[in-house]
Amino acid sequence: MPTRDLVVVGASAGGVEALTRLAAGLPSDFPAAIVVVLHLPPRGSSALAAILDRAGPLRAMSVRHGQLLTHGTIHVAPPDHHTLVMADALALSHGPTESGHRPAVDALFRSAAVSRGPAVTGVQLSGVLDDGVAGLVAIADRGGRVVVQHPDDALFPAMPRSALRVVAADHVKPVAELPGLLGQLVRERVDASVVPAASRLMRMENEIAALGESGLDPDRYVLGPASGYSCPDCQGSLAEVQDLARYRCRTGHSWTAEALLAAQGSEWERALWTALRLLEETASLASRMADTARARGSDAVADRHQRRAEESITAATTLRHHLTSGIGTDDAP
Repeated sequence: MPTRDLVVVGASAGGVEALTRLAAGLPSDFPAAIVVVLHLPPRGSSALAAILDRAGPLRAMSVRHGQLLTHGTIHVAPPDHHTLVMADALALSHGPTESGHRPAVDALFRSAAVSRGPAVTGVQLSGVLDDGVAGLVAIADRGGRVVVQHPDDALFPAMPRSALRVVAADHVKPVAELPGLLGQLVRERVDASVVPAASRLMRMENEIAALGESGLDPDRYVLGPASGYSCPDCQGSLAEVQDLARYRCRTGHSWTAEALLAAQGSEWERALWTALRLLEETASLASRMADTARARGSDAVADRHQRRAEESITAATTLRHHLTSGIGTDDAP
């Protein structure tokens, strides 16, 4: 019987440190392939493969489309592409973002569950929000193992905690103990014949990630009823996916409830900063127009413009106080 010879790892904020510690502890004869997704900005390059290559004895390399999974190798997802497991190889896709991310942890985990079933061990490391949770559910449903970094050991514990709220993890360990644990798990024998087939929903979502936005037929991939919410990426209507609190739009963008709430909050804050800028510009322009009118002897017109300026200044002062005291100033222009 085959072994659990595929380890998929997801991380976000604080993930570089956790991944470096993990890579440093793995043995040179590790009998499995490792695939890593770290949330990355869409533009530019990533040094993660080089960092992990230097951290320990295993070779680490950035994923290339069609690359075979290789034991003793850490395959690192590149920016702006989902990394997907397709049987014994890896594929890169420019499919719809998931919770605002590409690469997304959920896309990797789900594809591994569909393609390799019980041969997969999913590892959730440090990060914010809850990308990866739905993917861990898929791995567990297909007979794989679920490993979560202990939240007390994570620089950012939200991703591990989100996983533990939803998934019955097989192991919850600090990173220092993960190399030894994974060394045991990847040698376990598995029998794929006793594992349930991938669900229709799991397969459809995996197809969406692989097809990309241009190849998506929105009428084929109807995943649930209308939610009444809009997609932050494309402003399209979101359907409610019926397994967890998740949503997808007709063009394929996927959101967990937590990620959707965070994205909506960001849009709302940007809108308020835009409103503040417009109020301050209105006050400045109205004040200048009042000065011009008064210089021409049009006192009534000047008074009207001056009232407009004062009203705008009052509103801007109130709004700026709210923004800087209640939300924070990191995103201020």
